[in-house]
Amino acid sequence: MFEEKVFAVLKKAGISADGLEVPDPRFGDFALPCFQYAKELKKAPQIIAQEFAKKLKPNLWVSQIIPQGAYVNFVLNKKKTQEYVLALVLKQKEKYGTNKSGKGKSVMIEFSSPNTNKPLHLGHVRNNVLGRTAANLWRANGFKVIKANLVNDRGVHICKAMLAYDLWNKGKTPESVHKKPDHFVGDLYVQFCQAAEKKPELEEQAQELLRKWEASDKKTLVLWKKLRKWCMDGFRTTYAEMGISFDKYYYESQIWTGGKKLVEQGLASGAFVKTEDGAVKAVIDPLPEKILMRNDGTCLYITQDMYLALLRFTEFKLDQMVHVVASEQNLHFQQLKAVLKKLGYGWADKIYHFSYGMVHLPEGKMKSRTGQVVDADDIMAEMKQLAADEVKKRHPDISEKDCAARAHAIGLGALTFFMLRIDPVKDLLYDPKESISFEGETGPYVQYAYARICSILEKADTFPKKVDASLLIHQTEKELLSHVAGFPVVVQDSCVRYDIHTLCQYLLKVATGLNAWYAQCPVLTAVHELRDARLHLLRAVGQVLANGLGLLGIEAPTVM
Repeated sequence: MFEEKVFAVLKKAGISADGLEVPDPRFGDFALPCFQYAKELKKAPQIIAQEFAKKLKPNLWVSQIIPQGAYVNFVLNKKKTQEYVLALVLKQKEKYGTNKSGKGKSVMIEFSSPNTNKPLHLGHVRNNVLGRTAANLWRANGFKVIKANLVNDRGVHICKAMLAYDLWNKGKTPESVHKKPDHFVGDLYVQFCQAAEKKPELEEQAQELLRKWEASDKKTLVLWKKLRKWCMDGFRTTYAEMGISFDKYYYESQIWTGGKKLVEQGLASGAFVKTEDGAVKAVIDPLPEKILMRNDGTCLYITQDMYLALLRFTEFKLDQMVHVVASEQNLHFQQLKAVLKKLGYGWADKIYHFSYGMVHLPEGKMKSRTGQVVDADDIMAEMKQLAADEVKKRHPDISEKDCAARAHAIGLGALTFFMLRIDPVKDLLYDPKESISFEGETGPYVQYAYARICSILEKADTFPKKVDASLLIHQTEKELLSHVAGFPVVVQDSCVRYDIHTLCQYLLKVATGLNAWYAQCPVLTAVHELRDARLHLLRAVGQVLANGLGLLGIEAPTVM
């Protein structure tokens, strides 16, 4: 926020700089490293720092300029900057932290992408919350955001669930067996896989069903539509519970043949070649070559994705296309971009694979075939129950309605924060009880800090419009103000670098800083002017916590 003030001082002295560093707080607020000028000026960085310090002049925002070794340190005018930060937060409120850097640009973020043969599971939860937060961050940076969901509703895995229904479950409905519809379909898939282990010939029957589907066999399509609708109905219920929504749905059943023309065009132009057995491939050194169409003319995933990419960039004129997909598909997206470039599509460089690690259970990797999965619905129910237990411990007399509302906010907040708090590229071992703790690196810890602020502000009988921010001189207050001032930078960096976990770590720092400050600096019992200044600071910190949690898709409850 205040870097530009330092850059203005440098510019006035005729000094250009690529960037500033944040030094130890004892030395200043910003530091200019002088190593970058040594070659041009043919002087030691320490001498350059001394010479620069003499040329630079303080102003209303920068109170001191101090050379130290190979650096020039800048000390900001605390009274000016503190007043500015507090006033800006309280003026912008929920808009604080946003910017217009992406104004006029559009980005599509594809996430979730379920298969219509099973319910959403724990892995989808991580995908969903990453996609939602990415969308929120891009929007906070001024971009027009289109949230897209590519539903995998075709293929042999779908036919396996269909065959299980046709062979062993005819006439049954989700209602008749008291099952959520997508869970009902998921049970069919598991049933088939277990039966196929004993009777491998069932696999060929599933392939035959797929051939009938591709040939538009009426009876097959009727069954397919029935199971597909059950799954989609179940998905929408789960999405609603999670607070997930989409602007655009794509269905593989509607686009799977679209890539054939692109492959034929590439073959005609020489971009692609045929293999000895008649398949079509792309040679994309240094990446492994990629088969684009089988020798029988059938499509693969990449064939479909080529067409879908063209469809999206043509329809929406995208400045960025973000795929939130697990790291298992890293090579796929590298090859997709390379293939599109061979076709001459310059916008291929605008495709970004937001890769993330897998979610594991203490027992190991989840397996849909065996039913060894944690369904999203089940984990949300478990988290809400754990949260309800915690709430009742603290408020034994709470009504069921109020308890349910708090449990929903806390439980899903804990689940979301746990999924987002570490670097997305890392695999994650999920521990429900750890995630629900009100202490440590958890969502409830941040939520509790916000609720504590709300409690204090509710007790304050007055809230003056103007305060003397220079009274906030305690070290914990300075650190809190520094955190508050840094929020816009965190929002921008988290988007540009896809470092969503840094936003979580930032919120943890703010919550920890708040607790340290409150333990040493009373608010309501402070003398009048200091009390007013601290109330302003408290309100600003609360706004930042609420805004940050909102970007993560987490509710900021006023009571816990």
